[in-house]
Amino acid sequence: MNMFLSKGRLLKNDPSPPIHRLIILVFLSLWLAACSDQPVAPPTAKEEPPPLESTSIQVDLLPEQARQRIHVEVIAERLMPYVFTAPANVALDLAQVAKVSSRIPGQIDTIFVTLGTRVTKGQPLAAVESMRLDELVQEYLVAKAKVDVATSNFKRTNELQAEQIISQRRFLEDQGQQREAQAVFQHVKEKLLNMGLSKKDLYQLEHGSHLEGHKYILRTPLSGTVVNQKVVLGQGIGAGEELFEIVDTSRVWVFANLPIEQARRFKEGDLGQVVPQGGEPIHGILAYVAPVADEATRTIRVRFDVDNPKGQLKPNEFVQVRLSDQKKPVLSMPLSAITLVNRVRGVFVQTPTGFEFVPVEVGPETGGLVEVIHGVSAGAAVVTQGVFDLKNAMMKSSIEGE
Repeated sequence: MNMFLSKGRLLKNDPSPPIHRLIILVFLSLWLAACSDQPVAPPTAKEEPPPLESTSIQVDLLPEQARQRIHVEVIAERLMPYVFTAPANVALDLAQVAKVSSRIPGQIDTIFVTLGTRVTKGQPLAAVESMRLDELVQEYLVAKAKVDVATSNFKRTNELQAEQIISQRRFLEDQGQQREAQAVFQHVKEKLLNMGLSKKDLYQLEHGSHLEGHKYILRTPLSGTVVNQKVVLGQGIGAGEELFEIVDTSRVWVFANLPIEQARRFKEGDLGQVVPQGGEPIHGILAYVAPVADEATRTIRVRFDVDNPKGQLKPNEFVQVRLSDQKKPVLSMPLSAITLVNRVRGVFVQTPTGFEFVPVEVGPETGGLVEVIHGVSAGAAVVTQGVFDLKNAMMKSSIEGE
């Protein structure tokens, strides 16, 4: 605008003839009008796909080879399981783990197994030489002798009391001695049983057999494999010191963390699958669903109990778990029926004279099936093989129509 005013002042002082001023003024007026009245181009709208000229295809328009490739299936309600997959890890079933330790101090005299040995329940692992064992054996034999004497005396006293030969006081005294001897004997017996001796061992002690060299045998409490050995010959050990670890991997635990919304779909007792890397799926029972979400990840920890007799699953390895939710049937069709024509998703539906392309809205897909939300109804026959031939025929018909 300043430029125009400046030009106006120049024109005012311009000594040119009036006709020249008039021409210049007309030119400036036309130029300003052109600048102020120039229309603004509207924004370019997003290009929409051109409408289909035809959505129907006559059977007789298809080549014979294309007709032979066409296969149709009827849309129906089917069980469409919702399949959820999550990473998981394999762990030992704690009911299948045993850590064997000595209950008394001593010295390792013999080792019967090594790392990796397969053992059965009750099989000897090591022999421990212990002075403490000798003391307990002596206490046991003395207590057994005392209880035998006290029992015999009380039996005789009971017979005499029945014949009223002895006093009630004598009867009560002998009864008390018998009960006291029995209590001491039972206490020592339980010590030996808790230490690892069997009732068979105690029977042999009572009938003259003695544990040679003050030894007792450490035995495995379950069948499995020796996976840890922390003792060697001649080593001194203390009470409670872990010596062997036995595990049985014929049944394992598999842990996974599920998002809360996914965990709500499942409950304890549901059947799942565990898929090891490069291995076949193994069925497992969902045995535990945590009642509290993890504070850091906001996920639910779940556990599967899985039979593993062949040892396919190795504790501490990473696997995948699959869970399927198939509570009710839904309207579905094969996924192969879906195609895109001119950026429109739809299916080819069989009609009395040919095939018609029908736009559809679909939902989740799984197992080669897709849920039908809108567009076609139950009973409609959709093309599942030969879709490409029909699509080409429809596009060719549309081009020829133009």
